[in-house]
Amino acid sequence: MATDCSSLATFDTKWKQSFRRRLLTWYARHARDLPWRKSSNPYRVWVSEVMLQQTQVETVKAYFQRFMKAFPTVKKLAAADEQEVLRLWEGLGYYRRARGLHAAAQQIVTEHGGRFPRDVTTLQTLPGIGRYTAGAIVSIAFDERAPILEANTIRLFSRLIGYRQDPTKSVGQKVLWQTAEEVLPRKDIANFNQALMELGSLVCKPSNPDCKRCPVASLCVAYESGAQASVPMSTKKTKFTNINEAAVVVRKNGQVLLRQCAEDERWAGLWDFPRFALESEGPLFVRDELIAKVQTQTGVTIKPGRLLKTIKHGVTRYRITLDCYEASYSSGKLKRTVDKTLRWCAMKKLNELPLSSTGRKIADFCR
Repeated sequence: MATDCSSLATFDTKWKQSFRRRLLTWYARHARDLPWRKSSNPYRVWVSEVMLQQTQVETVKAYFQRFMKAFPTVKKLAAADEQEVLRLWEGLGYYRRARGLHAAAQQIVTEHGGRFPRDVTTLQTLPGIGRYTAGAIVSIAFDERAPILEANTIRLFSRLIGYRQDPTKSVGQKVLWQTAEEVLPRKDIANFNQALMELGSLVCKPSNPDCKRCPVASLCVAYESGAQASVPMSTKKTKFTNINEAAVVVRKNGQVLLRQCAEDERWAGLWDFPRFALESEGPLFVRDELIAKVQTQTGVTIKPGRLLKTIKHGVTRYRITLDCYEASYSSGKLKRTVDKTLRWCAMKKLNELPLSSTGRKIADFCR
């Protein structure tokens, strides 16, 4: 194997044969029993891969099983109401993934007769499916010879070839995609690609990799040079922005006021209590701001009540302090909207709607 990582990695035949044999032998003994591995159905593979993006395996298990029970086929998913899809996704985060799944399912049904395309190029024309997801689907479901590159394999390949530059940059991506393609065997692609991800997840961890348990440690440049801790290169730490927001639970005759988040908002398509940036300080000034902003957002005038709870949470690069207030309806009618994004809802009906994560927390302690 060439170790000059200023160029694309190359491997000799003996190295590749040894790597593949060791990896597959290890996987046969250590593969986890995961619900999406019980079938190579491309629909199940696709849903699991989308759910696993930026989400831990243990978290995904229960969501995957519920989702499959509700939508066992791509046709069932395509025919579902988006609100039902979002409700089942609630709490998993990154809701754009769920909306992309739903839109892609509809496209598969209308343009491909409900059958999954078997090639990477066609799959990438579907909403939410990029190069990695397409490669995972065709390799795992159809055993097609397609490389994969995601968080676990980026780390694994970087250490394997000793790539010391930023693996997220275009040059690094080119190096690692070619590495992923070069190590592929001619058969048993499904197990091989899953083994790569499994090894990255269980052994070649971001910190404190368990090199003593790694079946390919003797083939790894980073291990040989003692550079596991510094490879891959750490990306710049995210700079967080602190913001203050308010959410208002407006009550009227046993109902609460909800609004549906718009396309350009962080929880597009989900329902939430009236929410906005909070700029005032001091009870009197906050009270006036709540009245004004709820009126502007919904069309109704409220009588603010007490502070119910303060929730601290994070969304991407934001660290949010959310003050939750109760209020009673005073006067006015809901604004007219073409898509009916404002509504009064009985508390007992809240479980039927997809709410933002903090919206669900507020609903739970308001019962």
